Amino acid sequence: MKGNQDAMGQALYHCFQAGGDGVYSVIEREDGLVDVEATKVYFTQFHEWRPHEQEAMALVQGRVLDIGCGAGRHSLYLQEHGFDVLGIDPSPLALEVCRLRGLNQTALMSITQLSSGLGRFDTLLMMGNNFGLFASLRRARWLLKRFHGLTSPNARIIAQTLDPYQTALPEHLQYHEYNRRRGREGGQVRIRVRYRQYIGPWFDYLFVSKSELQELLQGTGWTATRFLDSEGPVYIAVLEEH
Repeated sequence: MKGNQDAMGQALYHCFQAGGDGVYSVIEREDGLVDVEATKVYFTQFHEWRPHEQEAMALVQGRVLDIGCGAGRHSLYLQEHGFDVLGIDPSPLALEVCRLRGLNQTALMSITQLSSGLGRFDTLLMMGNNFGLFASLRRARWLLKRFHGLTSPNARIIAQTLDPYQTALPEHLQYHEYNRRRGREGGQVRIRVRYRQYIGPWFDYLFVSKSELQELLQGTGWTATRFLDSEGPVYIAVLEEH
């Protein structure tokens, strides 16, 4: 990722320098919808997390790969509790923030660059809605099959997402239909991050309902053994090898 494209990394770095306040990024959807996000959420401590996120940490086992680690909030918590954690992210500045905050192991890469050269992991962590990094159902199936080369027997994937259909907002319902007309999944979104003068590249992000998740897992060698629900559409799926 070029420096002028690392909008999220810039926001994280400036938020770290500012002590966590006053930094906001813009999430822009391809249809023109924009949302403003407070960057300090990436620096929250365990006691500030929602109950389903806290519960998920109790299910982590063995060596951990944190996919899309951001500012390292989950990696740092697990490292402090004795886990061997590797945090990966495609943002150089995000990883710099992680290192400045004390994360011992980082690697600059995207989810599609993962390989067995990293060694074996017992837990793949995809928190912060990072199930979305799968981008599409087709790529999700491809990556889930590849993950067997990264994981030990009885490994777990702990992945957070949200059910995109739990909404009554017309701008989201219209976008679902727009997607379907183009042959895409209703819960796919094409977005980019903007911060100050920095503009990130467009990328696809995938949200799925529980039934869609169960369907896409077929033939991948992974099974959803547990769901951790929130009070809203966000949930965490615990996937295990079979």
